[in-house]
Amino acid sequence: MTLIAHVSDTHVDGGRRIVERTTRVVDYLLGLHRQVDAVLLTGDLADHGQPDEYEQLKMLFKRLDVPLLHLPGNHDRREEFVAAGLGPLNRVERVGDVLFALVDSTIPGKDEGFIENIEWLDEALSIDGPAFVCFHHPPIALEHPYADRLRQFGEERLEAVIRRHTNVVAVLCGHFHTPTVTTFAGVPLVIAPGIKSTLIMPWERETDGMDYDDRPALVFHQYTGGRLTSTYKIL
Repeated sequence: MTLIAHVSDTHVDGGRRIVERTTRVVDYLLGLHRQVDAVLLTGDLADHGQPDEYEQLKMLFKRLDVPLLHLPGNHDRREEFVAAGLGPLNRVERVGDVLFALVDSTIPGKDEGFIENIEWLDEALSIDGPAFVCFHHPPIALEHPYADRLRQFGEERLEAVIRRHTNVVAVLCGHFHTPTVTTFAGVPLVIAPGIKSTLIMPWERETDGMDYDDRPALVFHQYTGGRLTSTYKIL
């Protein structure tokens, strides 16, 4: 069994509130009966992409003696992200027999997403073994007036690549700050909750904003014998 803790949208900003919420997640992971094999962080690690924010992020997660799989979000800055030792922006990581293709879906200066180097992903998925495709921006619409303007566009290119590679188990992402499961290109697409806040859906309240009082949450991905099971945990 491969067990992955999927955390997203910490938005570390030097403030006490985010430190407390992120520490709650790290403390919970440290107290697990069975240690996870890796922690996947799907973007918006820092709120302003500043070097001191990345240093604080590394301090918060350094107590976890497991691989940390980082990728950038729209609040991150590419150069600072790489300089902090969290890159490169596109890379392949292995956790046991499972491949993780970590893809940069950011557009500098914009909040929406687009995968520039789709050829890199196509080549990365040619490696044998089960694979997860991971990035920040979901390539789907939620029928949400705010979130859908900030999703990943050019999704037809991504879909064509994923459908070419039958070893893709699932797509894992963040950005929408809400626990969501759907399908994309014939495989599961799992969106992690946000640590900083939770997106308010249209059927909940008459607003398109965020709930900052909702508790932080994460999602566990358990891959066993060809089956993926994703379990959300509210802290």
